[in-house]
Amino acid sequence: MNFELTEDQRMIVEAAAGFAKRSPVARMRGLRDDAVGWSPEVWQQMAQLGWLGLALPEGVGGSGGTIVDAALLVEQLGMVLAPEPIVTSLVAAHAILAAGNKAQRDAFVAPFVEGRASLALAWAEGPWMRYDRACRAVAVQGDGGWRITGEKRFVLEGHTATHLVVTARLAGVEDSVALFVVDPGMPGVTVRPLRTIDGRRAAHVKLDVVVPEDRRLRGDGKPALDLALDLGAALACAEGVGIMRTVLAMTVEYLRTREQFGVKIGSFQALQHRAVDMFVETELARSLATAAAIRVDGDDATERRLAVSAAKVQLHESGRFVTQQAIQLHGGIGITDEHDVGLFFKRMVALNAIYGDADYHVARFAEGG
Repeated sequence: MNFELTEDQRMIVEAAAGFAKRSPVARMRGLRDDAVGWSPEVWQQMAQLGWLGLALPEGVGGSGGTIVDAALLVEQLGMVLAPEPIVTSLVAAHAILAAGNKAQRDAFVAPFVEGRASLALAWAEGPWMRYDRACRAVAVQGDGGWRITGEKRFVLEGHTATHLVVTARLAGVEDSVALFVVDPGMPGVTVRPLRTIDGRRAAHVKLDVVVPEDRRLRGDGKPALDLALDLGAALACAEGVGIMRTVLAMTVEYLRTREQFGVKIGSFQALQHRAVDMFVETELARSLATAAAIRVDGDDATERRLAVSAAKVQLHESGRFVTQQAIQLHGGIGITDEHDVGLFFKRMVALNAIYGDADYHVARFAEGG
């Protein structure tokens, strides 16, 4: 498998790295108490740079790039904890691409590419279901369209999404998964914002709403949902790699400058070994995250699921190790809110939980995808 970057991919990394330098972690820190939690102005800039359509086809205004292209971008943004909802919108956009028709793609995906909208996938229904993708929300067809009743929990960035891609079971059809595009402003939709551990936002969504017939995505909902969630998991792994890279660099710099007993603590061999272990874990996670992004672009669903699950489990092991070591090596200052290392740790905790935790992905991998 070739992990060499193309010329276009190197340009993506350079542009994103330049943005990261102008958008330090302090920007995310300042947005934690903001009701939106991210910057609409920066969102527009990302659209103008072509980043929102990086992994979307030209038919909806995208650049026709690959998931690997998007992963490279997300990794760089993860290095500064950029809070804009690129990943959550891409996840919902790919669900629409997989199950929707041209008119639906034009109506809901194209505005996102242009920076005029953001998207969110509303699929999880409660703590009792863990990562089960079955639906308790029900859609009943009537004269006015489809009445959807139910509740969706922890909809990532759902508090500001222009459109929600909602999963529901068709009445009378057991184990079915259908996808509908619902606007938060429709009568019968209640969106309750909530904070997450990493300082970002999600939402609980209650539904007792009638949506028009053209809001149902007619393609098979199950494979579309599976693809979308695997995409989200792969990009979470890419973001996690960006976090590990930054945390490792911060820790090495601290070891080089912090003095105890008149000497730099980086001169202690035991601490050097721990820094090397952090580097090894970062590279392990990077390799599997890259492989997962490549497989998400492929046609083999089984290979995709296996690669994504392997990467997600590695993110759990490596991400936890690297961020915990960083806090410990920073000492007491590492557990204060004033130091950035704690923000990276909290984001890593969130990344390990979304789109399936380690237990879920170990079980899925053991089942052969």
